[in-house]
Amino acid sequence: MKPFFPRNLLAALFLALGLLSLHSVANAQEQSGEATEEAQGEEQQGEQPEIKTLPPAYEGQLMRLAEILGALHYLRNLCGSEEGQLWRDEMQNLIAAEKPSEPSQAQMVAAFNRGFRGYAEIHRECNEPAIEAANQFLAQGTRIAAEIPNRYGR
Repeated sequence: MKPFFPRNLLAALFLALGLLSLHSVANAQEQSGEATEEAQGEEQQGEQPEIKTLPPAYEGQLMRLAEILGALHYLRNLCGSEEGQLWRDEMQNLIAAEKPSEPSQAQMVAAFNRGFRGYAEIHRECNEPAIEAANQFLAQGTRIAAEIPNRYGR
């Protein structure tokens, strides 16, 4: 049985992940600029700034996307997609673009691993359900990666 992975879904997911990365970098730079201005203002007053970082409003979606990337990493390699470390690399790119706090990064990595291990326990060989799950994850990942910058971006 030859696995069927729709190319248009792959292309859409990569495009959405790329846009999400660009959005994350732009937000980080903008927030960094604002924080620097605030810190400079407070330093002039002689106070030490207290930095509190709140998780982004889309953190739940980000965790789900990390879990999807883990599941895709397992399922697509299981079904012979010959993509190697592609999905793990996409996860690394997402972390690099988001620049999460250490606890958030640990949660993202745990979600990726949960997605990978969860499907490794269920699917030991490439079959119709494994292919269908991978295709559904491609579609869901594309939706989430596109929704984050559309909903929370400018």
